Amino acid sequence: MSIRLNPNLLPDLLTAVQQSEQNMNTATEQLASGRSVNRLSDDPAAAAALVGNHNSTGQDDQFLRNVSSLQARFQVADSTLSNVVTVLTRAVAIGTEGANGTLSAADRQAVAGEVQGLTSQLLSLANTTYQGTYIFSGTAVKTQPFALNTTTNAVTYNGDANTTSVQFSNGNPISTSVPGSQLFQNASGDAFGALQNLNAALLSGNNIGAAVTQVQTALSTVSTQRVFYGNGLNQITLSENFLSQDKVNLSSQENALVGVDPAKAASDLVQAQVANQSILSATGRVLTLPTLLSFLK
Repeated sequence: MSIRLNPNLLPDLLTAVQQSEQNMNTATEQLASGRSVNRLSDDPAAAAALVGNHNSTGQDDQFLRNVSSLQARFQVADSTLSNVVTVLTRAVAIGTEGANGTLSAADRQAVAGEVQGLTSQLLSLANTTYQGTYIFSGTAVKTQPFALNTTTNAVTYNGDANTTSVQFSNGNPISTSVPGSQLFQNASGDAFGALQNLNAALLSGNNIGAAVTQVQTALSTVSTQRVFYGNGLNQITLSENFLSQDKVNLSSQENALVGVDPAKAASDLVQAQVANQSILSATGRVLTLPTLLSFLK
């Protein structure tokens, strides 16, 4: 059996050295980045899957920003309506006191003055803002929703009856507000109208009981409408939990796609360095061997 010797080892040696250095660089990069795929050529299929993973993560981040912003707005609205309930509850209490027939005209006038103060409080609450926009003006968020005509003592609504929605996740939108007209001037219970009627009844001494009933109806209406924000906050919490868990899952998927075991990466780097040194040493010895010309001199 004959043995063929390669008379020109240099190209093969250079190729071996380049491959060894590439292996060492790859191991170094993987150990430093913690990723097995650092460019498209490393693994085109994994890189493509990673793009989809990052897109999904970006969508989750956007949805979470929507959730955070709306959650704060809902909390302000719910807290405001809690104060509205307190105002109307107080109006019922002092109206009931005024209707018991034991108060003098002067006493009823004093109580009516407190009702006027409650009306002012209600007006301020109905014009609550969040980050420079009015919460209860529908979609006309730059327009103050309620204004008091000091001549007629009537409160007018200047917002609109429209609503907007925010998308938390694909196919899962949620309305962002309840228009102020629906909350405070609802046909089922007009809070401003009820307080105005109670004030007039206390001043005149007539129909105070009926006026108190109107305030109670308005209180019930506001409490019913307030459920929207309670339900919304619950939905926000559920969506936030889902999105946070989805991000955890996507991170696990990314790690499965391109992650590396640090211990294995360190071991691979050591092996690549040893292999590289061995090849360089072998190449050095080969290049110093005598050639046929050395014997022909």
